[in-house]
This record gives sequence, structure tokens and C-alpha cells, in this order.
Amino acid sequence: MTAVAGLVLAASVLIGLMLGLLGGGGSILTVPVLVYLAEVDPKPAIAMSLVVVGATSAVALIPHARAGRVRWRTGVLFGTAGMAGAYFGGRAAGHIPGSVLLIAFAAMMLVTAVAMLRTRRDSAAAEPVPGSRLPVVKILAEGAAVGLATGLVGAGGGFLVVPALVLLGGLPMPVAVGTSLLVIAMKSTAGLAGYLHTVTIDWPLTAAVTAIAVLGSLAGSRLAGRIDPALLRRAFGWFVVVMGLGVLARQMTG
Repeated sequence: MTAVAGLVLAASVLIGLMLGLLGGGGSILTVPVLVYLAEVDPKPAIAMSLVVVGATSAVALIPHARAGRVRWRTGVLFGTAGMAGAYFGGRAAGHIPGSVLLIAFAAMMLVTAVAMLRTRRDSAAAEPVPGSRLPVVKILAEGAAVGLATGLVGAGGGFLVVPALVLLGGLPMPVAVGTSLLVIAMKSTAGLAGYLHTVTIDWPLTAAVTAIAVLGSLAGSRLAGRIDPALLRRAFGWFVVVMGLGVLARQMTG
């Protein structure tokens, strides 16, 4: 095994760990790992990331569901709208330069991270009032918008979905993490369907990264219920800031 291959597989563990622990962050790592370490072109890397993140999220969802950290109705509503947006985003991405997609990817990361870090601690920890209505229209609109972003830049969308579920769905952070995995799995599948019209995927590399990421996700899922929600939210926000600045800097200087 070459040093580069070892780094790719080591990063794959971290990809899964982030998804299981934070309900997002997998695509934030997957796209840079495939582009800068594995030297995959941006568009195939984005499509491959949708396979990795979608499959890993589906597996990571299981421990969260068993622990009662998934709101199925909210997740299905958000995910269904997101699938439509993701498919059309994936189709549109075939006509946009890869460098532009990566810059847009970084910009979205930074905007979302700032919104997450500014979220008041009490709003992130508050449970919805029993019997209160879900803001269905807002959830559907946000789901479609996040889905479009997923399809365009290969982001599973956890770094967008988790804040949306906290702010719009009124979910506490651990539940938002679990629910986001359902949404990510749904949207990644639709986004991949859109991308497959215009790109060819390196399936052996994709399968290897996915298998290692799945193992990391199971460990992350076990840790998620044991960490303070406010700390988890802040860590999530700062992680996205660092990764977003890194991708942006690389594109601006590359």
C-alpha cells in the first residue's frame, strides 16, 4: 500500500466518524480527500462522495434509530423535498466547471458554519412543544434548497441539514444529528442519479473508501449520545469553518 493510499483510507475512517458523531461533515472531508489526496477530478469526486456519504449515512442511521434519536416524519419530509432538488442539482452540475463547484462548496460551508455558531444555545437544546405543528412549508422549502446544493457540489448536506433541523424543526442537537442521516441518505441517492448522466465513477476506490467510512460511522454513532449538545454544535460549526477556509484557499491559490 502506498503512502497516499494509506492517507486516503485513514481519512475514510474520519469521514465515517464525523457522519456518525455529527450527522454531517462526511462530504466536507470526502470531496477534498478524493480531489487532493486521491487526485480524482472534481466532478467524478463529487459523484463518488455521494456514494460514500449516502451509504455511510444509511448504516450510521441504525444505531441512532435504536437510541430514539430520529424524528422520522420530519426527516422524510425534508428528505423527499431534498431528493427532488438533489436530482436536478446533479443534472445541472454537469454543465458547470469543477473549480466553480468547489468554490461554491466552500462558500456554502462558511455561511452555514456562521449560522450554526450564532445559534442560541437554548434553541439548540429545546424540545418541540408537544402537539405543536411542524413548519411543513418551511421544512419542504429548506429541504429542496439543501437538496439542490447537495446535487450541485456533492455535499451530503449534513452541514446544512443539521442547522435547518435545529432552527426550523426545533430538534435538539443529538436528534437533529440522527435525523440528518436519514435525509442525507435520501438526498445522496437522488444527487448520484443526476450525476451518473455525465460522469464515470471509479467504483473500486469508491467501494474501499465507503467500507472504511462505514466502520468509522458506527463508532461515531455510539459516541453521539454521550456528548453535550452545545459542545457538539460548537465543534460542528468550527470544524466546518476550518474545512471551508481550507478548500477556498486551495482553489484561490491553485
